Amino acid sequence: MGENFPYHVAIIMDGNGRWAKQQGKNRTYGHYIGSNVVDRIVEAAIDEGVRYLTLYTFSTENWKRPKSEIRFLMVLLKKQLVKKRDLFLKKNVRFGVIGEIDSFDEQIRENIEGLIEATQNNTGLRVNLALNYGGRYEIVRAARQIAEEVKRGDIDPNQIDEGLFARYLYAHDIPDVDLLIRTGGEKRVSNFLLWQISYAEFVFVDKYWPEFTRDDLRAAIEEFKRRKRRFGGL
Repeated sequence: MGENFPYHVAIIMDGNGRWAKQQGKNRTYGHYIGSNVVDRIVEAAIDEGVRYLTLYTFSTENWKRPKSEIRFLMVLLKKQLVKKRDLFLKKNVRFGVIGEIDSFDEQIRENIEGLIEATQNNTGLRVNLALNYGGRYEIVRAARQIAEEVKRGDIDPNQIDEGLFARYLYAHDIPDVDLLIRTGGEKRVSNFLLWQISYAEFVFVDKYWPEFTRDDLRAAIEEFKRRKRRFGGL
C-alpha cells in the first residue's frame, strides 16, 4: 500500500444521542446502536488494511452528562467488553485502552484487563478504546512523570526531546495518527490525541455515528490517499 495510506486511523464517534432523538428514541438507544457499529467498522478496518484503530469512547468530560446516561453507558461498556471478546479472537485483533481506568468500577476494570490479556498474542489490527481519556491530561501526566524522574536524577533535562516525551504517553508503542475521522457534523478535535494528531489528516463526516458504514470508512481512506502530506516540507 505504500506510504500514502492511513495505517493508524482514529475516530471521534459523535452523534449517537442526536441520531436517537431524530428516531424519536432516548439518547441511550443511540449509544446502544453506536456500540454495535463498532463491530462492523473494526471488520472494515481489517479489510482495508488499517493496522491501528483508536476510538474515542468515553472522555474525561463525559462525566458531566446526566447520571442516568452515565449509568447506562457503564452497563453498556461492561456488556460490550465481554461481547467484543469473540469478535476480537476470531479476527486476530489485539485490544488496548488509553485513559485513566481507575475511575471505573471493579467489574469494568476486570473486563478491560481480561480482554487485553485474552488478545495480547493476536497479531492483526490493534484496537484502542479511549476510556476516561483527555488529551491535555495525557500530556500533563507525561510531564509529571518525566519531572519525577528528573527529580530522582534518572533523566538529565537535556535528554528531553519529542522522542523521549512520547514514551510517557498512554499508547507509546504505536505510531502517531495518520487519519482522524469525526462523525456527527462537528469540526473540532475535542481534546482527543492532541500530541498524536500533530500531522494527521482530518475528515469530517456529516453522518451520525450510528449511520457510519464501511463505505464511509473506505471513502475517508480514499480522501486521505488523494491528499499531499508534506510534514512542513515542500
